[in-house]
Amino acid sequence: MSAAEDRIKQIEEEIKNTQKNKATSHHIGKLKAQIAQLKEKIEKRNSSGTKGEGFLVKKSGDSTAVLLGFPSVGKSTILNYLTNANSKVGAYEFTTLDIVPGIMEYEDAKIQILDIPGIIKGASKGKGKGREILSATRNADLIIMVLDVFQPEHMDVILEEVRNIGVRPNEKKPKVKVSKKKMGGLSIVSTVELTHIDEKTIHSILSEYGIHSADVVLREDVTIDRFIDAMEPNRAYIPMTIVVNKIDIATEEHLNTLKKKLPNALFVSADDGIMMNELKERIFVDLDLIRLYLKPQGKKADMDEPLIIRKGSTIEDVARKLHRDFVKNFKYAKVWGESVKFPGQKVGLDHVLSDHDIVRIIIKK
Repeated sequence: MSAAEDRIKQIEEEIKNTQKNKATSHHIGKLKAQIAQLKEKIEKRNSSGTKGEGFLVKKSGDSTAVLLGFPSVGKSTILNYLTNANSKVGAYEFTTLDIVPGIMEYEDAKIQILDIPGIIKGASKGKGKGREILSATRNADLIIMVLDVFQPEHMDVILEEVRNIGVRPNEKKPKVKVSKKKMGGLSIVSTVELTHIDEKTIHSILSEYGIHSADVVLREDVTIDRFIDAMEPNRAYIPMTIVVNKIDIATEEHLNTLKKKLPNALFVSADDGIMMNELKERIFVDLDLIRLYLKPQGKKADMDEPLIIRKGSTIEDVARKLHRDFVKNFKYAKVWGESVKFPGQKVGLDHVLSDHDIVRIIIKK
């Protein structure tokens, strides 16, 4: 165990033994900030020590989803069902030794699905090439956690491992902005009532990051942990879908009990194809994809091959995807669909688009 890891254990023990109340909140915040910085230090050291080794795969398609789980939970069988990939399947551990990519086609979208090697407890600390494996999740648009129907307790282990590398599944980026300045002390403004953190705690946390003068704006009732996340540059906020596999070999009683514990999970059998089409739909929905139809000037809209983008995307996002010079030479765009008040409305780069919108971009000549 390194000195940094030993120090983390000491601080965690101190937090555990500290009575939780308003008077100790600032001290706990200070300790948690110390842990976050130590973990960041360890992560940087570990990353530099891999000498470029890893499981990086070039992104393909409109979005990328990663199958994440313990060995032999059926990830490869799921990949083979969803895509045209040919991932080796076997009822024994560590079948997949490398990342196997495949493309799932659904609702006009081409979604890259990656089957990565199974992880184990301690993966984030390097066990079983865990750091390299988990690094694939940081670049994904969606994490599909696959659980064995008889080992649902693996969910908590997997969540801990991905959080240890800075991934925050199913969380949005904290609405916190810290603008450092040379002098003037800390100015803290909140647009919402703060019930989990106070100004004294914010001062303590920022002090640990060497920040003594800054304008702080909070637009969310953040916890101490969420405020610290806002201070850490390596955090990745990625949606996660939970899939419970092998339901074909479980009793109805067992399934009913498990469904109460995991109400948001999708229960499937990759071997028998049970609920697998529903899994395709869930992946598409959880990726928050929308379809746009492009209408070149003087021509009809191409309704056969839509442009697939993320929900909340703007005209600027579309322009960048089409050509690198389109933003620089942008004049205006015309849109037909739900995002505008009338057909063919002129809009600017900041206009947010809706599913099935028709778009024409006009550029300067």
